[in-house]
Amino acid sequence: MLDRLQSFFQSLTQFRPQPAFAPNDPRIAVAALCLQVMEADGVVHDAEQVKLRSLLREQYALDENALDALLAESRKAESEAVDYFRFTSELKRTLDESQRQQLVGVLWDIVYADGNRSEMEDHAIWRIADLLGVSARDRVHERQEALARAGLKGDGDA
Repeated sequence: MLDRLQSFFQSLTQFRPQPAFAPNDPRIAVAALCLQVMEADGVVHDAEQVKLRSLLREQYALDENALDALLAESRKAESEAVDYFRFTSELKRTLDESQRQQLVGVLWDIVYADGNRSEMEDHAIWRIADLLGVSARDRVHERQEALARAGLKGDGDA
């Protein structure tokens, strides 16, 4: 009798698809912040989407299916978030100082993927960096590094 009951409960969960990423997976927070920066200026360029996919694929060694799943979970999390704090507080706990600074660099890489930096993107990264505990000096350094990686000329110290 107990075996039948246990078998029944196992059959109920057996066919339920499990999400590829747990809700508290830091990769979701990283991708959600990237999406928020991409959308900050109101225009999501193809180059930014390509850059985001490339960065996530390389950083996390994901195949296309896993990358699509990560982006789907991240879009869902982003749509439910009211601000950056949900993601930055989680990442501040899980990433060390160097990793948080590198994340700011990744965000700048996405901004410069389309060759331009808007005031809204700049503001979004400033807020995210501040919440992550990344100094203004390090944020500007990461911006300059991303600018160089993108092969663009300087655009001021904003």
